[in-house]
Amino acid sequence: MQSDNAHALDEVISLHYAALEHYSTGHTQYGQLLCNLGSSLLNRFMRQGIHHDLDKAITLYKQALYLQPVGHLDRCSLLNNFAGALQLSFQHRGNYEDLDEAMALHRQALDLWPVGRQDRSSSLNNLAHALLITFEHRGNEDHLDEAIMLNRQALDLRPVGHPDRCSSLDGLANTLHTSFEHQGNDENLDEAITFGRQALDLRPVGHPDRSSSLSTLANALRTTFMHRGNEDHIDEAITLYRQALDLRPVGHPNRCLSLHNLGGTLDTSFTHRGNDEDLDEAIRLHRQALDLWPVGHPDQSTSLNNLASTLCISFAHRGNKDHLDEAITSHRQALNLHPVGHPDQRLSLNNLANTLRTRFKHRGNHEDLDEAITFGRQALDLWPVGHPARQSVVHGNISAIYVLYHESKLHSSVKDANDLNAAVAHLKAASDSVPSGLLSRLRMSLDWVFIARRYTHSTLLEAYATSMQLLDSYMSTTASVSSRHHTMKDFPPTLAVDAASCALQGGDECRAVELLEQGRTVIWTQVARFRMPLDNLREHGDHAEALVTKFRELSSLLDKPPAEHPQETPRVKVEAEATRYTRLVDEWSKAVEDIRKLDGFSRFLLPPLFSDLRDAARDGPIIILIASKSSCNAIIVSHQQSPVSIPLATDFAKLWQQVVRLHQTVLGASETKGRLVEVLRELWDDIVCPVVKHLRTLGFDQPRSRIWWCPTSFFNFLPLHAAGEYKRGGKNLPNLYISSYTPSLTALIRARKSHDRSETVSFAAIGQNHPAGATFTLQSVESELDLVRSLIPAVSTVSFTKVTSVESTKSVALRTLQANHWLHFACHGTQNLMEPFNSAFLMRDKPLTLLDIAQTDLSRHEFAFLSACETAVGDIGTPDEVIHLAAGLQFAGVKSVIGTFWTVEDATVRHLVEAFYKNFCGDGKMNSKRAARALHKAVQSLATNKDIPLDQRIVFMHIGL
Repeated sequence: MQSDNAHALDEVISLHYAALEHYSTGHTQYGQLLCNLGSSLLNRFMRQGIHHDLDKAITLYKQALYLQPVGHLDRCSLLNNFAGALQLSFQHRGNYEDLDEAMALHRQALDLWPVGRQDRSSSLNNLAHALLITFEHRGNEDHLDEAIMLNRQALDLRPVGHPDRCSSLDGLANTLHTSFEHQGNDENLDEAITFGRQALDLRPVGHPDRSSSLSTLANALRTTFMHRGNEDHIDEAITLYRQALDLRPVGHPNRCLSLHNLGGTLDTSFTHRGNDEDLDEAIRLHRQALDLWPVGHPDQSTSLNNLASTLCISFAHRGNKDHLDEAITSHRQALNLHPVGHPDQRLSLNNLANTLRTRFKHRGNHEDLDEAITFGRQALDLWPVGHPARQSVVHGNISAIYVLYHESKLHSSVKDANDLNAAVAHLKAASDSVPSGLLSRLRMSLDWVFIARRYTHSTLLEAYATSMQLLDSYMSTTASVSSRHHTMKDFPPTLAVDAASCALQGGDECRAVELLEQGRTVIWTQVARFRMPLDNLREHGDHAEALVTKFRELSSLLDKPPAEHPQETPRVKVEAEATRYTRLVDEWSKAVEDIRKLDGFSRFLLPPLFSDLRDAARDGPIIILIASKSSCNAIIVSHQQSPVSIPLATDFAKLWQQVVRLHQTVLGASETKGRLVEVLRELWDDIVCPVVKHLRTLGFDQPRSRIWWCPTSFFNFLPLHAAGEYKRGGKNLPNLYISSYTPSLTALIRARKSHDRSETVSFAAIGQNHPAGATFTLQSVESELDLVRSLIPAVSTVSFTKVTSVESTKSVALRTLQANHWLHFACHGTQNLMEPFNSAFLMRDKPLTLLDIAQTDLSRHEFAFLSACETAVGDIGTPDEVIHLAAGLQFAGVKSVIGTFWTVEDATVRHLVEAFYKNFCGDGKMNSKRAARALHKAVQSLATNKDIPLDQRIVFMHIGL
């Protein structure tokens, strides 16, 4: 504090005391003089922390209240001031009697105003604030709900144009923000941001209270970033906090708060982005805040805690031991300012426990660890059950301490699992806590997976299942398909395969299959949920009919792609649409819950059970290939027999090497044929041959019967269908079985259920030989379209549409795709490795992207032949999401798709297309289930053509029925 300001305040207080001496207690102004002196003493307490000033102010307010009985014009103002002083006393001493009396006084003030009168709004806001403080320390949600209700009533009394509307908007935004932090309701957080922006708009540059609105909005944006991970939010929060700090120069009573806010947000920014400048500035800001308080001031504790937390981050990043020791000293000082009963004691206890744990990890002093667990347990006991901080922060901290205890005893002769069990129990509690929010719970569940896997704990499989369920729920809060893909990159890409490997190690093949279906192709599963057919549900009466209608309406709204906003679109509009999407998701989830209450629908849209998944193998066995860092296995799923697990003689690293070698080989010159054969032989020896032997043992030994491959991880990038010995008299897979692929068992089941056996066929061939921006021309496109036309049965039940290169713009191609259920694409295809949903068929004006296809319902479509390059090449960053053009068409609804693993040459295409369609529909019949066998025969016919190299003979693959 500046000394001149302090001196001026002391002089004001002296003058107030002098004025009191000139009036008797019966004078009409005596009560007001008491109030004035009390307010000045309260102001000095807030600046200097002298508890005598606070006590004297409370005494003066109490005397004044006696002199201003019911009916006095100034009684309402006095009640509010008296209550405010009691709230301040509670915040510094933790005496709940002060808080209870403050609430009672606010209620008295409120009762002085009749319902509907605008003057009532101030009392409504004051009581709401007191209820909010009470909730934060006692955890009674009724208080929080009443606070929100009162804030809303106050806002209603201050309509647009009211001079104090911004104050009510700020109050409601703060209360809703707190509600989200404790209850996890996304709507409350979205509303907090909306009201915060409205308040800020009413306090333009130059408004004396603008700094308050800047901070309120920034608080909500920072929390939004913490729960949803959008970096735009934290960037905006930092900008707003800087503006607020600029409006609170040295000497401003709220400068310290602004220093804390900006410093804490820069901490968060550094943690997520690693910018050293953020960390250095955060330390400077926290030191500045600490310097504003005299030693021993009760508010010094907040600055001590914040500085200590930032110093811990600095130690973790830079290893400065002095920073760690200073952090512990600061936390101890903060704890001394929070004696037993103080509402913030639990926070200081948890912080100190966390820092002592860190020091033990680096120095091994068991006294630190013993202190850490003691303080951690004390903190846990002080947080009410259900409080988000108890569930996420405190449980996570105590879990980490127990892990250290467990590790310290690993080499002891006495084996004790109690510490590990306790650590896991705390992580499980944090993962199950709904108020903590989905992102926090997901992160805790992943910590649970890490600890359980590292120490072989019995709950590992449960941890995997929990984390995958939370990941799925968290992904559902993301509006667009492409943003879901970006979100997936933030989490372990091998989660599902690791879970399946864990189940296999426990001998549970059925559970392994279930976990793979639950944890893979998450993005496509989200899309499919909004297109679920419900015809059989309508048979359950009028209530079921109404549920079907509601479910379909909401699903249709959610299935629509989000609007694209220009750069200059107001943020309020963007956030309003995000809020709308969140509400739709909540309504949709409620409709799903209601459907599950109907007889026979208890598992509606829940992860499928193996008893349902095995139906995918109705027409032939499915071989699931699992590649995790712990093991590589195959699971053979058959329709009637139990699943069989086969350990494979390969590993994660070798598979990756094979993917790299294959890529280099197919991009190389003709002399690389020998290296391609080497890869195919390795695939045979390590993977396919063991599977074939087991297939024959299980009775699947009929020549050229069908099998389906369901690869995971790096298996997705290998041509399993072409594996073989490639020597005279040797065995090659194509000579034994007809191979197809499926991204998942669910995808195959869905395709089979919706297979159209209608004799009417609408076939379209779409070509483009010179797409926009191309420097080349595909010479054989038009002749290929004519070839296809000549091979499709010329009968009345088959209609044929040809879209030439001149006609095939993106919009025409998309309309043709939607209108015709049988398709042939002859064009250039590209795989976008950085943005896989931008992979595309290149049209005359602009690309027809995978995202366009994903947003199109093709549930009645039967067949697509993709005569284009790289249409079955997935994203290496998220391989188990299977993001490529061929899979996209199948997930959009096409039952049977032929795609390519790599670049295909014109000469190959003509030979293969002709052979394929002759085998597919040469007898005049059209059935999409014949595609795999027709492709197999066509490829076999190429084997005798010496002009077609091996890589071109195996480039095509089949997905689906």
